[in-house]
Amino acid sequence: MLGLGAAGLVAAPALQRGLEGFLGAAADKDPTGLTGLLPNGGGFRYYSVTASVPRKGPNTYRLKIDGLVDRPATYTLDALRALPQTRIVRDVQCVTGWRVPHTPFGGVRLAHLLDAAGVRPEAKAVRFTCFDGAYSESLTLQQARRADVLVALSMRDRPIGHAHGGPVRLYVAPMYFYKSAKWLSGISVTSDVRPGYWEERGYDVDAWVGRSNGRDDTPTV
Repeated sequence: MLGLGAAGLVAAPALQRGLEGFLGAAADKDPTGLTGLLPNGGGFRYYSVTASVPRKGPNTYRLKIDGLVDRPATYTLDALRALPQTRIVRDVQCVTGWRVPHTPFGGVRLAHLLDAAGVRPEAKAVRFTCFDGAYSESLTLQQARRADVLVALSMRDRPIGHAHGGPVRLYVAPMYFYKSAKWLSGISVTSDVRPGYWEERGYDVDAWVGRSNGRDDTPTV
């Protein structure tokens, strides 16, 4: 029995990764969205607002920064990896109710990229677009400059996989997870906040965990 228990502990991470990979691949080809209701070992659910999402890798991924900036830029995946990295460990809270505690995310602080681009004085907000061709999000400039807002390259200390929004996604630690846009491809500095995909469908623009969307969840820690 002890041997079986030890074997189970050794095999569990691989089994979890396999299950997540299977569910992620299934969700990517599921136009009904029903696979998003299935639980998995990591506690996450898989969501996409399109029937399928193209895959990007080191040779094809690009992140464009433009709008009200003095120095527009385009980053490759390798260029993002070469920048100073920050690691944050917080609970992930979905507005639908599920939570994954103590989840590490790593990447480049969004504030670093904004400073490098040279934000103009008239700027007030940041808009995010995604290479699924449909999803969008936004933050005020003050929110975007928080130290716990990342252009994330890793999750749970591994490169972010396609099903979780990789190779690069936004991570807004203190807000509900719909603000952490998956498959990030564009960052545009704007003069005002523009409602994103879910805000246009009734979700709050300011999505602080426990203080928005009519929910009283414990703030992420």
